[in-house]
Amino acid sequence: MSSSRRAFDNVLYYRSQANADAKTQPMMSIRAGRRVDGIAAVLLPFDGARSVDWRAFDTLVTRTAAAGIRPAVNMDTGYVQLLGPDDRTRALERARKLVGSELVAGVVVDDRPGDAFQLDAYLRAADAVARCGATPVILPSFGLSGLSEERWVAALAAIGERCGPFIAFELGPMFVPYGRIYSLEAYAALLEVPHCIGAKHSSLSRNAEWDRLRLRDERRPAFRVYTGNDRAIDMIMYGSDYLLGLAGFCPDAFALRDRYWCERDARFFELNDLLQYLGQFSFRDPVPAYRHDAATFLALRGWIASDATPPGAQRRPEADRDVLAELLHRIEALL
Repeated sequence: MSSSRRAFDNVLYYRSQANADAKTQPMMSIRAGRRVDGIAAVLLPFDGARSVDWRAFDTLVTRTAAAGIRPAVNMDTGYVQLLGPDDRTRALERARKLVGSELVAGVVVDDRPGDAFQLDAYLRAADAVARCGATPVILPSFGLSGLSEERWVAALAAIGERCGPFIAFELGPMFVPYGRIYSLEAYAALLEVPHCIGAKHSSLSRNAEWDRLRLRDERRPAFRVYTGNDRAIDMIMYGSDYLLGLAGFCPDAFALRDRYWCERDARFFELNDLLQYLGQFSFRDPVPAYRHDAATFLALRGWIASDATPPGAQRRPEADRDVLAELLHRIEALL
């Protein structure tokens, strides 16, 4: 046995011992060596004139796929709430040309507080994604989130019957004003929707995600729980996969971390700790400002030209740059 593999097993042993000695309810069991399905929500970069930098976007999509991580476009990280339909379509079509069907894309419907759920609009948007060969992610809206839990599940089932396999999305209100996290009873009903192949969970709560993992293991083991907890990316150790904006900062580092986990290599822990600190820092309150940190980090890497953000997007203080530069230096030393 290699020294790295022995060190990896030692870490898991001591963690399991601590868990066994605990007087509280046991944690989820650790699933070492599991191959992880990783998806990175790609940032939509802007230039100094605050226009979309499409060439830089192409670079990010290509780099993400080249790292072995599936790119996701038209997600929160891509400022999808601030884009018009033409830019969303352009992002989807450019990404499809670059990576083909190895693509995930948000299904978006624009509405306002108090608006009714627009099933036809969701069906049209989901069709557009599915026709590109991408996997649709059904993003929330005021109308969808305003439904009862029973009708929410029925709405997703109706979308799946039209577009085929899709990923559901629980997005907490710390990200968007129309975000909503559903009960475990609703999640259990979601597991019964045949076309729903997984669900992204973005409550930033470990306990809520562990509850979903337990329910998944009991009722539909092949279902994917995609963590959206950018502050706790080690949820992959307990059986989650991921669809993370944080992975868009450094998909190469995430791919290496995932490989270390699959190979039971102790270098997983040091790299994961650094990435998790990056997530804790960048996704602090106010959470939506993480997108400015993403742009700053990617500009520091030389992957995009500017840390510009679109009108209406929250920004971080200039002091973030020094912290991000230090984290980038430490992460790159491990690549």
